[in-house]
Amino acid sequence: MGKQKKTRKYATMKRMLSLRDQRLKEKDRLKPKKKEKKDPSTLKEREVPQHPSCLFFQYNTQLGPPYHILVDTNFINFSIKAKLDLVQSMMDCLYAKCIPCITDCVMAEIEKLGQKYRVALRIAKDPRFERLPCTHKGTYADDCLVQRVTQHKCYIVATVDRDLKRRIRKIPGVPIMYISNHRYNIERMPDDYGAPRF
Repeated sequence: MGKQKKTRKYATMKRMLSLRDQRLKEKDRLKPKKKEKKDPSTLKEREVPQHPSCLFFQYNTQLGPPYHILVDTNFINFSIKAKLDLVQSMMDCLYAKCIPCITDCVMAEIEKLGQKYRVALRIAKDPRFERLPCTHKGTYADDCLVQRVTQHKCYIVATVDRDLKRRIRKIPGVPIMYISNHRYNIERMPDDYGAPRF
């Protein structure tokens, strides 16, 4: 007699002990939670995010030449494909001195891409680029850029990534630089309208 084939049972759940089971000890049993009645006379506390002092309505007073531009990984790659010199094209776009900033996360992402993106790595290691150290765990650049821009509103974000653009548009006073028609363009750069008069 041969071995009987065992068929696998699909969609079977693990058997769980009910809370009233005899094998459970008293301390392991959950007691029903009693709802505490709220006192209507107590003051209600709520957390409201602090409004940044650099914003005058939608106008960001911290933005001004020399512009500090946070560069994303794909922005460097697309610039190489479009045959654009990063610093020169940024200056042509903004008509002012630009300092491209690159975070440790973006640098790590470029290094992970390997031999194919060695030109992008060489561009990122340019001495004209300012290196920004990261203190958080992991190397996910999108979260890093969004967090940095939320804390410090003195940056312009250079990216081609749609998801990152969507996330940054929700943060007031942060312009986005992108590539179109073989040149850099800026989205939502503040005009003189609404600026504080001194």
